Amino acid sequence: MCLGIPGKIIDIDSSSGMRMAKIDFDGVVRQACVEAIPEAKVGDYTIIHAGFALNVLSESEAKETLDMLNEIANIEEELNADGQKF
Repeated sequence: MCLGIPGKIIDIDSSSGMRMAKIDFDGVVRQACVEAIPEAKVGDYTIIHAGFALNVLSESEAKETLDMLNEIANIEEELNADGQKF
């Protein structure tokens, strides 16, 4: 299963001929291609999958998605603590 993870665009650079952005994932910064979303700007949130931005989303949508992912991780931790496989 693959997941798209929301992150915040903190920088966009087109010097390589392709729009690349630095994306902040709650303190972890990675680069991703934002060529497919030309409307994206610094400060926007986006969903990243396999190094590519898929769409722009609101801060509340990003927070909601991150909260759900954290809830899934917490459930998995609880199941593993009980010796169950998830």
